[in-house]
Amino acid sequence: MDLDPIRNKVRAAISPLKPAGSESAAPDNFLFDAKRTDAGRQLPAYYLVYFLLVDLLGFRNLGQFEKVAWSVPVDLQGQAFLIEHRKFGLGVFAPELPESEAIASEIVRLIQNAVKIAEPYFDWRAEQAVRASKLNVVNKTKDLFERFSFFADQYDAKRAEADRRVDERVETRQDNGYDIHFPTFGLRREAKWLALSAIESFFSWTEHVFILLAILRGNVVTGDSVAKLAAQNWDVKFKAALDVNDPGTKRHYDDLIIVRRQLRNFVAHGSFGKQGEAFLFHSSAGAVPVRLPHHQGASFRFGSGTDFVDHEAITLLHAFIDHLWSGSRSPARIYLQEYNLPLILTMAQNGEYARAMASEDGMTAFAHHLAVLMDRHADMDF
Repeated sequence: MDLDPIRNKVRAAISPLKPAGSESAAPDNFLFDAKRTDAGRQLPAYYLVYFLLVDLLGFRNLGQFEKVAWSVPVDLQGQAFLIEHRKFGLGVFAPELPESEAIASEIVRLIQNAVKIAEPYFDWRAEQAVRASKLNVVNKTKDLFERFSFFADQYDAKRAEADRRVDERVETRQDNGYDIHFPTFGLRREAKWLALSAIESFFSWTEHVFILLAILRGNVVTGDSVAKLAAQNWDVKFKAALDVNDPGTKRHYDDLIIVRRQLRNFVAHGSFGKQGEAFLFHSSAGAVPVRLPHHQGASFRFGSGTDFVDHEAITLLHAFIDHLWSGSRSPARIYLQEYNLPLILTMAQNGEYARAMASEDGMTAFAHHLAVLMDRHADMDF
């Protein structure tokens, strides 16, 4: 991509803001005494500002300091300012406050305009980064699993309450007699709703965790391949993370496919009937239920399908979770759900993940070391 036309447009938009130089007015110890301006809180995201000024326009970056990730000195109206990404966020820093607020506001306005014009450059930069696979893949495994656990626990509690109150009946006197209510029926209906929510959450979690597990196991190691896998169906992601040639895994796969096709799919896409039936057609035998096809290209079918047994479905999900984190996959749980770390594709490519996946102790030591490094960087302890 020829960046010169974009660079020239951005330079015109950001002018007269320029890199600070020897002619820029600045007091002694300016680098250490500059104060955060209120105007600087309106700057775009730190990465947009950095790539705009340093990567695209070539402004000088003074580098890292204690609690400072990067520092770019700039000049406007002959006065020096700093644009820095510090521990408490990106900002414009000035030698004197509040006298410098008006100029700081103009700096922010110029940068905001330039960022909008530089959007094609940012898109190109993102594409280049993905192709180079120098990427971290966000890990939301813990949060998604906690959502599933919440609904599953609520289901267990509601089902247990329904069992406790199975013989309970409530009579309410009416004008002409009594209205009789059995609480267990309402509780079982609510339990089934919670089971449906748990199943939805389970598939949301697995859609995500299968991709991350495939990275840890070295089956997916580039940005392009991660993006392609993310766009695939659930069954493709399953097979990227687990070996369906293993008999135990194949049994779980077949059971989960039934749950997904006969229950989750029609609920997620606007259920018509309790078992997925969309129509009842007229016949001399009476009304005949017809089920929706479970995927594009499949046929409509007679019947109501398999009735949903919530307890069996939830039990199946828990059994699969135990299987997922068993054997050679057990170290992955430590990295993904205990330490909740992002997936670093360069580590998938250079074999660091493969070495850590050899044992739980090895993964614990590796994940702890990585977590400490990330905490230090997050706290800008350089």
